[in-house]
Amino acid sequence: MQDIETTGTFDYIVVGAGSAGCVLANRLSASGRHKVLLLEAGPPDRNPWIHIPLGYAKLFTNPRLNWMYETEPEAELNDRRVFQPRGKVLGGSSSINGLVYVRGQHEDYDLWRQLGNVGWSFDDVLPYFMRAEDQERGGDDYHGTGGPLAVSNQRDTHPVADGFIEAGVCAGIPRNEDFNGARQEGMGYFQTTSRNGRRCSTAVAYLKPARGRANLSIETDAQATRVLFDGKRACGVEYRQNGTVKRAGVSGEVIVSSGAINSPQLLELSGIGGGARLKEHGISVIHNARNVGENLQDHAQVRMILRAKRAVTINDQYNNILRRIGIGVDYALRRRGPLTVSAGLAAAFFKTRPELVTPDVEVHFIMFSTDKMGQNLHPFSGITASVCQLRPESRGSVHIQSPDPFAAPAIRANYLSTELDRQTNIDGLKKMRDILHEEPMREHIAEEVEPGIDVQSDDALLAYCRNMASTIYHPTCTCAMGTGDDAVVTPALKVIGVEGLRVADGSIMPRLVSGNTNAPIIMIGEKASDLVLADAR
Repeated sequence: MQDIETTGTFDYIVVGAGSAGCVLANRLSASGRHKVLLLEAGPPDRNPWIHIPLGYAKLFTNPRLNWMYETEPEAELNDRRVFQPRGKVLGGSSSINGLVYVRGQHEDYDLWRQLGNVGWSFDDVLPYFMRAEDQERGGDDYHGTGGPLAVSNQRDTHPVADGFIEAGVCAGIPRNEDFNGARQEGMGYFQTTSRNGRRCSTAVAYLKPARGRANLSIETDAQATRVLFDGKRACGVEYRQNGTVKRAGVSGEVIVSSGAINSPQLLELSGIGGGARLKEHGISVIHNARNVGENLQDHAQVRMILRAKRAVTINDQYNNILRRIGIGVDYALRRRGPLTVSAGLAAAFFKTRPELVTPDVEVHFIMFSTDKMGQNLHPFSGITASVCQLRPESRGSVHIQSPDPFAAPAIRANYLSTELDRQTNIDGLKKMRDILHEEPMREHIAEEVEPGIDVQSDDALLAYCRNMASTIYHPTCTCAMGTGDDAVVTPALKVIGVEGLRVADGSIMPRLVSGNTNAPIIMIGEKASDLVLADAR
C-alpha cells in the first residue's frame, strides 16, 4: 500500500485555483487570521501565451494547461463528440479563455432569487461585480474601480467591426456602449479582462497579490482525489502531487471550486451523489444526492464564416510572414495589434421573437476565421460571426465513469435537444444574415462562405447547425443551488446533507446566465468568500 503523506491542518481548503478559487484564496487569507490551502491540479501560469490575449488559440490543445475534455456522442449533432476545453493551470479557465467580460442580464439573477435563492437577485450580486472590478471607463451605478480584476476596452477597433455595429443599428438593434450596464440588448464592442494589452486572469488579479502571505499555501500539480469525511463532516482532502498521495486536514471548511465538470466529479468520488451510481463504482455513500452532476447547461455556438472584400483580417496578417513579424513587433513595442484581440471583438445581443423581453441570442464578431479553434487560420480574408442561444432549454449531465479520479467523467450536453433550441439557432442565423445584408456591411463582405447563401430553408439551416454546432465554453449548473429536492447546495453554497463542505464556482448556478460565464463565476467567488467568512469561527 502506498504511503500517505500528511501536510498539516488548515482553516480552509480551496480545491481548484480557477475563476472562483483564486478569488476565495485571496479573500479568505486577506485578514491573516485564517490558514488557507489552495490546491490546483495544473501547473503555475508561467507559459507566456497565457498572458498574451490572442494566446488562447495556442492553449486550446495544450494538455499541460487544459483538461481536453470532450462530450459523449451528441445525438442531435449527428453523434459528434464536442470538444470541451477547461483550464488546468493557476487561474483555471480564466487563464485560457477568450477574455470577454459579460455579466449576463439583470433578469438572470432575479430568476435565481425567484427560484428561492435568497441573496442572489441582481441587486444582491451587483455589489460583488463592482467589488471585483477595476473598470477602465471609471465607476458609476453599475461599475467599480480599484478592484483586483481589470476590465478594459478593446485596444484596437476595426472598420469592419464598426460596419457590423452600424449594420445592426440599421437592422433595428439599438447601439449599446455597455453590455454590463442598464441593459444588455444592442450592438457594440466587448470589454475584456485585460490591462494594457495583457490578460488579467484571476491568478494575476487575485492570486499574485496574495502569494506572499504566510497563511496562504498554494500547491500546484496537486489533483484532489476525494474529500475526506468524519461521519458527515468534511475533515480534509486527499490529493496526489508528483506521484505522492497526500492528505490535508481542515478545521473549518472545504470549498470545492473545480468547475462544472470537475466539481460534480469530485463530489461523486467523495461519496456524494446518486447512491446507485456510487455503489456501482464501489464508492461508499456519504450522502445520496441524486442531482449531483445533473442539470448541465451550456451555450452552443454556430459559426458563420465570411470572406472580406479586402485583405484587412487577421488571417491576412498572420498568413504573410512579414506581416506576422510586424504583429509581434507591434505587440512587443506598444501592446497593440491582433495579439490583443479577445474571442469576440464586436457583439450583438438581440431578440429572435418580438414577444421576448430580453435578448435570446448573442453574436461574437471577430476578425479571423478557422475550421476549429486552435487550428490554422483560413488562407482567405476570413471573418467569424458566431451565433449563440443565450437561454437553452437543453439539459445534460456530468458523471464519473470510474472510481479512478484521473479518468475523465462522461459529459452529455444534449445540445439542440428541444424544439425551442433548434428554432432559436435557426432564427439567430437568419437575423445574423439580415444584419450582414445591410448597407454598412455590404461594402465589407464579399461572400458568405459558411453555411453559404444556398442554405436557406429551416431544414437546411438546422442541418448546418447539426453539422457545425459546438460549445462556446460555458458549462454550468451541475451542482445547482436551491431550496427544493433537486438542489445540491443551499443558497449559502453549503452541500446539502453534509457539514463543512461548500461548492463555489459555475456549477452552483441554478440557471445558465445570458452571456459569457467568467465574470459571473468571479462574482460567485466574491460572494462565497463573504458567506464563508460570515460563518468563521
